[in-house]
Amino acid sequence: MKPLLLASVCAATLAVIASPALAQTAAPDRTAAEPTSVGEVIVTATRREERLQDVPISITAYSQEELTSKGIVGYEGLAQQTPGVVLNRASANFNNFTARGIATNGYGANLQSTVAVYIDELPISTIGNTTVLDPNLFDVERVEFLRGPQGTLFGSGSLSGALRILTKKPDASGFEASVLGDLAMTGSDSLRQRYNGMINIPLVEDKLALRLVGFYRDEEGYLDNLGTRIKNSNTLKAWGGRASLLWEPTDQLSVKLLVSREQSEPEDASLVNPRLGRDIRVSDRPDLFQGKLTSYNATIDYQLNGAKFTSSSTYSEFDQLFFVDLAGTFGTSGIAFGLDALAYMDTFVEEVRLASDAGGKWDWVVGGFYLDRRLDVDYNYRSRPDYLALRGFTGLADEYYQRQQNHTNSQELAGFGELTYRFSDELWLTAGMRYGGFEAQSFVEGGYTSNYLAAALTPAYRGPLTITQVAPATGVKAKETGPSWKLSLSYRPVSTMTTYATVSTGFRTPVINAFAGRVSVVNPADIIIPFGADSDDLTNYEIGLKGRWLDGRLAANLAAYWIDWKNIQVQANRVSDSVQFATNIGKAVSKGLEFEVMAFPTEGLTVGINGSLIDAKVTKLSAAEAAISGAVEGVRLAAPKYQAAAYFNYGWDLTPEARANLSATVQRVGKYPGSFPNVPGRPTAISPTYAWTEAYTNVNATFAVAIDRLTLGAYVENLFESRKINYVHPEAFVANRFAVQRPRTIGVRVGYEF
Repeated sequence: MKPLLLASVCAATLAVIASPALAQTAAPDRTAAEPTSVGEVIVTATRREERLQDVPISITAYSQEELTSKGIVGYEGLAQQTPGVVLNRASANFNNFTARGIATNGYGANLQSTVAVYIDELPISTIGNTTVLDPNLFDVERVEFLRGPQGTLFGSGSLSGALRILTKKPDASGFEASVLGDLAMTGSDSLRQRYNGMINIPLVEDKLALRLVGFYRDEEGYLDNLGTRIKNSNTLKAWGGRASLLWEPTDQLSVKLLVSREQSEPEDASLVNPRLGRDIRVSDRPDLFQGKLTSYNATIDYQLNGAKFTSSSTYSEFDQLFFVDLAGTFGTSGIAFGLDALAYMDTFVEEVRLASDAGGKWDWVVGGFYLDRRLDVDYNYRSRPDYLALRGFTGLADEYYQRQQNHTNSQELAGFGELTYRFSDELWLTAGMRYGGFEAQSFVEGGYTSNYLAAALTPAYRGPLTITQVAPATGVKAKETGPSWKLSLSYRPVSTMTTYATVSTGFRTPVINAFAGRVSVVNPADIIIPFGADSDDLTNYEIGLKGRWLDGRLAANLAAYWIDWKNIQVQANRVSDSVQFATNIGKAVSKGLEFEVMAFPTEGLTVGINGSLIDAKVTKLSAAEAAISGAVEGVRLAAPKYQAAAYFNYGWDLTPEARANLSATVQRVGKYPGSFPNVPGRPTAISPTYAWTEAYTNVNATFAVAIDRLTLGAYVENLFESRKINYVHPEAFVANRFAVQRPRTIGVRVGYEF
């Protein structure tokens, strides 16, 4: 029935495309036709509106029209189109970006992400073992991916880059509404449904407007779980929306209020065990990485004489489930072992800044940033009732043999500024600095533990388990203060070309290990969990070129960089009981080249290629650091040596009333290691979890027709059904450690603007 439903929709779409009589009577807007030259792209990466060509940063920017035409609805599509960027995606809501090779593994458990992710002014990127929602990219103004450290303007989480998702503001000048539906089939029997809608309502002409956006996703899975006996187990259901109110009482004052809510509930993880067969996973119950994010924001803009003042206040609540079967820790022993973690994170962020108007000798921005966050995590380690009965274990109130409630309070306070001096229209110098302080303190609220794991590993043990209460405790307060800075010189030899040389720095905040000082009950001789990890730091040396030639028919952006990464924060696992911990190791170097080339050889035709070459490896390491982390001097970091994407887009008049568009993208990504090679604590032993991804190719194609306000399209993702491994989970405790490319997906999209 599902393939028949999709076939019927495709047939109806083709019938509309082929029948001009069904078209709207009004002629299509030809101003929206494909460009024949590169237009000016305006970005706000420097906290003011500037031409992309003039910003001395390696940036890829996407408008909503580009996102829709390329079928980009979330993180996965952005990673496919952005040079130097890899998305490590173990499952829905389990996302971690890597930029310029700055990653020791794709997971980064307990560590702050190396790429900061912002929705408007709210930083939503957290740490590697929490869920990170994949936001819905519908009705956005623009998406900007800034590569290289962005600590001056975007803080500690932007060690190697920043992703900014900028939503559209309400428009008081007129009524707008649009809908976009997407119906597709993944594989032979998995139906994917995506529905989006927007309505913009002027309440007071040119003064007050309300904008409402909503979405719903129901995407059937394509993996079978042998343990739960659920077919297509990794089904995803997600929904949410946002409401924004814009009040502009005068030409100088603007006030925007925003509330947004996203809830994402995948019904199982998307990691597989290739030894069991294709698209097969196994767990005793579904692994769940679910999240619910609610945000409230008030942004005030006021235009002063020569400068613009902005205040942004955001409060967010993020509730998460992190349920995972850990039985893989002990191989085929059959020991029931799992974690049901519940997390609750409340965040308040305030940023104020004052940015000068453009056009003078001096451009500047100054501001302040404050973040206050509380993260509560309830760690509930479980067995199973049937296993407890089989082994004759008694003494537990239920299946949970260990519970511990922790919370961490953290605050960050920083002042920042950037100053640009223009010696002439052709030469300018930019200097920026951020100086801030961070502090965090963890608290153990209570709980209990037992000798369950030691008993389970002792075949002859029967009888009651020993229960030990966990006393409340206050952890040591971690503090860090210091600067990050940037210095850049830009030169424009001709009006259509800009070159730049930049030195910039970045850092991450310290990390506190939740189980610091704990001895393994399985093997007391194993590593004692250290206190945590100090801040690491990074220096980026970069040169770049941005230019247009042939009357705008050819454009290119090039960047070459050398990155020194010192005192690297790494995540490791204690072998005996798989407790995670963070620590620091010596130094790594990443050097590479990024390029984007776009051409308009003839009217209606756009072709382009982008990509990166990266050489990233550990360059300095002590024996003690190698032993505790599993790293080896000279070993590759978790990034491909090369990746590239080529695309074309061709538009033509299909009929006097209809404009057709054909596009295709080919992406190629090289292989890379999923972790360091050795076992933490055993520096000469190769880790059983050490593995590499596979080099893979992905091809997407779309054919669409615009008929006045109606757009109809058919598309295919992963045209040639490549099913290579594109993510390797670095931890031993999961039996399913590999993510593979999504099967071929064929679908249709229907959009309408009212």
